[in-house]
Amino acid sequence: MLYHDSRNPEYRLPLGARKAGEVVTLRLRVRRGTPDRVILRLWWADAEQRHEMTASPKGDGLFEYALTLPDKAGLLWYYFIVEMDGCTFYYGNAYDQMGGVGAMYATQPPSYQLTVYDPEYRTPEWMKDGIMYQIMCDRFYGVNVKQPPQGWMHEDWHEPPSNRVLVATGDNTADDFFGGNLEGVEAKLPYLKELGVTVIYFNPIFKSPSNHKYNTGDYNQIDPSYGTEKDFTRLCKKAEKLGIRIMLDGVFSHTGSDSKYFNKNGNYGPGGAYRSKRSPYFKWFSFEKWPDKYDCWWGFKTLPNVNEMEPTYIDYILTGDKAIVPKWLNKGASGWRLDVADELPMDFLRILRKSAKAASPDCCVLGEVWEDASHKEAYGEVRSYCLGDTLDSVMNYPLREGVIDFLIGKITAPQLKRRLDSLFENYPEPFYMALMNLLGSHDKARIINRLSGATPENRPKEAREHRPLSPSEYALGRLRYIKAWEFVCSLPGMPCIYYGDEAGQQGEDDPFCRATYPWGREDLDLLGHIREINHQRLKSEVLRRGDLSLYVPDDDTLIVTRTLKGHPDYTYTLSRH
Repeated sequence: MLYHDSRNPEYRLPLGARKAGEVVTLRLRVRRGTPDRVILRLWWADAEQRHEMTASPKGDGLFEYALTLPDKAGLLWYYFIVEMDGCTFYYGNAYDQMGGVGAMYATQPPSYQLTVYDPEYRTPEWMKDGIMYQIMCDRFYGVNVKQPPQGWMHEDWHEPPSNRVLVATGDNTADDFFGGNLEGVEAKLPYLKELGVTVIYFNPIFKSPSNHKYNTGDYNQIDPSYGTEKDFTRLCKKAEKLGIRIMLDGVFSHTGSDSKYFNKNGNYGPGGAYRSKRSPYFKWFSFEKWPDKYDCWWGFKTLPNVNEMEPTYIDYILTGDKAIVPKWLNKGASGWRLDVADELPMDFLRILRKSAKAASPDCCVLGEVWEDASHKEAYGEVRSYCLGDTLDSVMNYPLREGVIDFLIGKITAPQLKRRLDSLFENYPEPFYMALMNLLGSHDKARIINRLSGATPENRPKEAREHRPLSPSEYALGRLRYIKAWEFVCSLPGMPCIYYGDEAGQQGEDDPFCRATYPWGREDLDLLGHIREINHQRLKSEVLRRGDLSLYVPDDDTLIVTRTLKGHPDYTYTLSRH
């Protein structure tokens, strides 16, 4: 009886996320009967608005309203109310709340989302054109290897990582090292250039006792086992000459307990919040009972949470004369990936963005957000990271999960298309053109393992094991990976390779997904396929900048088409068969 499709220009024009101040025409079709009233119900800035819709000149039961969007960024929500024959009918978002064709409801329905973003929102052009490569420094390659100050070193580069779990905390000890360092990355720049890489994203490289470095000890110092500040600036300069940028990982929601700021272990002398209430860092942390009862990240006592909006912390990290974020941009970095960005206060992110862009206007600010970043629910509120005031873009985990689920048979092609259509509807163009489109990461099992169907994700840490795939499992995972990578490189955004995936690296979840790059044991045929796909994208403007359409001929096939005026169309077919 009622019908609206947010992805059809007959019912919403123009489509997708829109700039503040634009006019969007919304239409509803009433297929039977003559309504007494058709009402567009809006929700904006915590207040309701109702607008009477009028019969459209298009006829055929269409009612419309030309909506002038607010002059500031935010999320606008809408549904329709129809009064007819003494009854009230509601039409709102689909039951899964992913947009497109909606549904009728007897009571107040879920609303459609319309993202309203800042007209001045810009994201770096190099993100839209680039191919990213993620590196855990200790696990990539080492030159002039130095013994880590703490922990132990593997004698064999190809040994699996240690999976020793601390019973008291349930956390991995993360105290085993392989010797990768910044000099090693520098030595492999020609390899990365040949692969087609234009951006290196480093997991944290600042001083820390662990191999993953997410428990920062000193934001001002490169970890001694990785090198020096001089090594970092030299790497940035040499990479720049090859057309490769460097992006750093910023862990700003917590520090390490073994740090100059907290200093629980006493490795930084008498100072630190754990050891003195007079410490300049004391206000950074929240103590229930000083010194041993304190707020920590996800209950891990080695990761004390910081009060991000504490003025002295903001000054140290963001705004001071020697602040961390601008310092490393000035040293040669081209951007920051923000660990657990959805756990950082929105005002902190706004200040961070201004600080980063002031230091380097062309830098990127990219966040770790695992869900649809346009309406992430966190800490009792809906947060939108794509309005132009916080992030340039995010890690596209919904894409990763969707591609894996499709290729291993958990969802159909129409279901995958629906997930992707929802993202592209909700995200502004500057945002989705800069997405970090990943298949592998340090937080997930290796992509070949997942696509083989033989490796479940998120097993308890103590149950994880180093088990190489069988030849048949590997062959299936490898075949699917090539398909998945070509699909990812067919979409808007910045494709990202997790180091070693291109060479056939295997591994279950952390720590086994963090094994070393298999130098000398690469799957060279697979590497050649990935290199070829990368260069095809780099050479094709239509692949990097073209308009996107997705088409589903059957449950097992999704067809991607990219179009750009003056260029031949590009088409790729992702098939399970």
